Amino acid sequence: MTAGPARLGATSVEFTGSRGGESPLSWGQLAIWRLTRWLDDDDPYFNMPWVLPVYGRRDLDAVLRALRALVERHETLRTTYEETPGGLVQRVARQGRFTVETYDAGEARPLAAARELSVRLAATAFDYAADLPFRCAVVTADGRPRTVALTLSHLAVDGGALEVLARDWRDLLAGGEMAAPGWQPMDQAAFEREGAGAARGERALRHWRAVLERAPLSMFDFPRTTPEEPRFVKVGMESAATAAAAEALAARWSVSTASVLTAASAVLLSALTGHREVVMQLIVANRHDPRVAAMAGSAVQDGIFLLGLPDGTFADAARAGHRQALTAYRNAHYDPYRMMALREEIGRERGRPVDLSAYFNDTRAVGHWPHLPAVEPPGDPAAIAALTGRTRTFHVGSWPEVDATALFATGTATDTCELYLMADTAYLPRPTAYALLRGLETLLVASVAGDVPLDEVAGLCGIVPVERPVTRPGGGDGSSAGASGVRPAAPRL
Repeated sequence: MTAGPARLGATSVEFTGSRGGESPLSWGQLAIWRLTRWLDDDDPYFNMPWVLPVYGRRDLDAVLRALRALVERHETLRTTYEETPGGLVQRVARQGRFTVETYDAGEARPLAAARELSVRLAATAFDYAADLPFRCAVVTADGRPRTVALTLSHLAVDGGALEVLARDWRDLLAGGEMAAPGWQPMDQAAFEREGAGAARGERALRHWRAVLERAPLSMFDFPRTTPEEPRFVKVGMESAATAAAAEALAARWSVSTASVLTAASAVLLSALTGHREVVMQLIVANRHDPRVAAMAGSAVQDGIFLLGLPDGTFADAARAGHRQALTAYRNAHYDPYRMMALREEIGRERGRPVDLSAYFNDTRAVGHWPHLPAVEPPGDPAAIAALTGRTRTFHVGSWPEVDATALFATGTATDTCELYLMADTAYLPRPTAYALLRGLETLLVASVAGDVPLDEVAGLCGIVPVERPVTRPGGGDGSSAGASGVRPAAPRL
């Protein structure tokens, strides 16, 4: 058994940024803040462990200079958050200091040691009003820095922001000159309060209202079963066949691979539940604006996706799903608290809240898998089908409370499709969750070979439709999971 990293010491690093100040939160920050309010103050659920490599032969001073420059460059790393009598504010510190611990990797590989440290650093919650939203440690081997272990608050960063920081880190470590960022979270918050930004938020609310007024009250309006303990399970699948098929179908149908996966998830939920209209929330990066694309900060919000399944084939569903996904992406900028008020209003009008506990989250940095095994000839159905022999499924973990009945999500691998499903076992028992993952692979691989009629999906994919009770007059049988769509702990975005 290898020894863990050994602590060598700590250094206090002083910073001076170009700007400090105070402002309301942006909508992306508010979206995360709202989710954190369901947790205890000492719950570290929304901490994000992360590792940065030390490129080249750098000494400790060079690494510390690069860390200081990263903090000075990005206001989100100098921001605290506080509820005041006048409302929730973010405060950007122009000056301050942070501590960098130093560890020796010992017998472990530096990257493995840094990952272990990042998890340790993530085990303690941040005091949002007092703490800078990150912790970091340098991991050395043979007396030289090799990696940096961090944990960051999800209030400060999302997946897109981590990519921004990673790009800047390489240049800062090399001592390169970089233009100052042109857009920070305080700028985004100001943009959203008036003019074009505020108008975009109003359009999004109108779109959500239109969807909420017609969406199914619940996708999961069938009797629950005895759940596992813990109740929520996350299962996964690694499938190069799914990736290769998704790329072939996306090219054939002139849609994105994300839309292929989203539509397939919706079609399988339809096959399982019997609903011909499927409503899901899409986790939207909100980084198509070039200013936000280069901003370190949280921008992610939920989009609402409603797919009415046509009479036809999966190809028809995928094309319709692509159009609906684009609409969802365009309407994912809004004030989260106004959105919650809107959902409550619609719930009163319809007799109960609309359950939005089905999700799809594409976490990939690019919309394809650049390192897939070669398929010869390209797009050949038999060659793609042969890749199913490499597919594996597995259990990731279990949790007592999660804000989802079904949450499909991709992983970041570039040589296979990592696909995960977080499932509420009261409605989707573990065997059903696995069947949905393998069914998605089956559906895509079969669609490469020929059109798959939607009314044949359940049988083809081994999905056993649930027996849904007849809806009573007045709406619903009352058995829906998560009727409010909110549980005490939400999925990390």
